[in-house]
Amino acid sequence: MARIRIPSTIVIIFVTVQTGFLLFMYARYSSFVHRSEEKPRQVHVLILSSWRSGSSFVGQLFSQHPSVFYLMEPAWHVWVTMYQNSAKVLHMAVRDLVRSVFLCDMSVFDAYMPWKRNLSDLFQWAASRALCSSPACDSFQRTDITSEMACKTLCGRYPFSKVEEACKTYSHVVIKEVRFFDLKVLYPLLTDPSLNLKIIHLVRDPRAVVKSREQSVKALTRDNGIVLSTNGTKVEDSKYKVMQEVCRSHVQIYETATLKPPNFLKDRYLMVRFEDLVRDPLSEISEMYKFADLSLTPRLKSWIYNITHGQGPGKKKEAFKITSRDAVSVSQAWRNVLSFQKVKKIQEVCKGAINMLGYQLVDSEKEQRDLTLDLVLPRRQSQFSWLSFNPKH
Repeated sequence: MARIRIPSTIVIIFVTVQTGFLLFMYARYSSFVHRSEEKPRQVHVLILSSWRSGSSFVGQLFSQHPSVFYLMEPAWHVWVTMYQNSAKVLHMAVRDLVRSVFLCDMSVFDAYMPWKRNLSDLFQWAASRALCSSPACDSFQRTDITSEMACKTLCGRYPFSKVEEACKTYSHVVIKEVRFFDLKVLYPLLTDPSLNLKIIHLVRDPRAVVKSREQSVKALTRDNGIVLSTNGTKVEDSKYKVMQEVCRSHVQIYETATLKPPNFLKDRYLMVRFEDLVRDPLSEISEMYKFADLSLTPRLKSWIYNITHGQGPGKKKEAFKITSRDAVSVSQAWRNVLSFQKVKKIQEVCKGAINMLGYQLVDSEKEQRDLTLDLVLPRRQSQFSWLSFNPKH
């Protein structure tokens, strides 16, 4: 049988080419894997709370930061458009909108306001410092502390396209939402490799929440109907059924995040009590900023002090505004305003949340009115910490 002899030079060339090709393919694969493992460029923070819990204030703590693009309750558009549905049914639509906003894809609003033309078409747009400064609006600098009134006057007619344009220029995208009642609904966002999502869960004493809700009864009736699944009928929460759902949701969210949580929640969940925040603002805010990979600037420190050390508890007409107030007085106002009968009823429907979140029940009107009696319990030493969490156990 004849043998074909291949010159050694050709063999060497062939082996060299083959090796080079394999190295090229390996390099491409390694590059792909490396890119897929890289964290997204932006940090995404969801402030998760409920109505009248101080979330607008916390939102402003982030909104005024020069590195943050902030939107206040963009899912309002979902609820207004689809108000005949229940909160549970709307969870997926709300989640999809929030994901798109985090990725700076504002085309998601086409389904809810196809007529959009200006910044002013977006719900509570002026609460966003990012939409009141360059590149969204030329009237303010990024380092300025902006006010809603000035922003509405000067920036409202800028085109809606500026929302997406501005979003893409920030290192942090922060959204404040009150329309999630189940942490598990957010699991697809927490495991989405295109997002770097962190959750700040803001809670407040339910008795203080009720007192605040009573200042804005009419404004909440449509949302109440969605929470209670009334097929579009507006309702007042005279029997505290909505509060019962709100308290239940806080318990569910907290338990899900702290009792045998999935490993992907590690370092991504932070619970904050409004009362702790107003008692020691700089310390609590510094903790939230550290959690979100932000730094506290001297200008923000000064603004935070001024906004939390005003005179008086705030007026009824300021229920949805961020004004300078005595923040500690605001957090305690329910003890003098609510009747003991109301307090007893609230404690009945929210007992689980009050106990779990670290508040003290009152057994008499005397205890309620005695402001020397601290009803905000110290943070428990046994409170959940990711440092002690081992997913293998």
